[in-house]
Amino acid sequence: MKNINLNSDIGEGFGVYDIGNDTEMLKIVNSANIACGFHAGDPNVMDRVVKQSIKNGVSIGAHPGFNDLWGFGRRQIHMSADEIEASVAYQIGALQAISATNNAIVTHVKPHGALNNMSSLDPDIAAAIAKGVNLVDPKLILVAVSGSFLFSAGQALGLTVAAEAYADRSYEDDGNMTSRKYEHAMIKDPEKAAAQVRNIVINGYITANSGKKVPVKADTICIHGDEPTGPAVAHAVRKMLESEGIAVKPLPELNFS
Repeated sequence: MKNINLNSDIGEGFGVYDIGNDTEMLKIVNSANIACGFHAGDPNVMDRVVKQSIKNGVSIGAHPGFNDLWGFGRRQIHMSADEIEASVAYQIGALQAISATNNAIVTHVKPHGALNNMSSLDPDIAAAIAKGVNLVDPKLILVAVSGSFLFSAGQALGLTVAAEAYADRSYEDDGNMTSRKYEHAMIKDPEKAAAQVRNIVINGYITANSGKKVPVKADTICIHGDEPTGPAVAHAVRKMLESEGIAVKPLPELNFS
């Protein structure tokens, strides 16, 4: 039986502000990428989401981003490699501490927003992120877009790297996601998202905006938790996968060989 992971970027509220429906997402996905306080999140939000993840058997991952609460980590910030490395390590450590107080461990790392996008295109940024992850704990799974510089950087350091594709983002011909400045960047129709995931997992391609079929490999599928349509999309994707006989599992239970 083919296995796949469903992950979601969650815990992205702050203080009294909630974004997305973490409770519902954690009933559907297998792995949580939890904001670590820079682009979103705070100690109490992290603690709540870690507790909910444990309750639902969801693996816990760090979701480090740029220190940009106003821009939700989606604005580019140009930093040195040393600064990026330290920033990533700092955020992983914050979630590790919260997880330890709940007798849980952090199993994976996925960069957020602009940091993630920049790492796909810039080998120096990718190397800095991978180095930060590796120095904190070489057993951490790095989640990266297949074929990106981040994916290669993680493999070069001997990290286990999970290839990621998105259920709810549209793609361009070069395999990169459509810029969020365009309305069609997000796929909000649950059935359209499920159809995209079917093509990714079963047929090995993504249909770009132009209609071009772009080859893709994926170990894990992301559904954004900050979108109001997140739970509906996640439910439709999981239902489709299970109807096709595909098992959905937490990242640590996948076979990456």
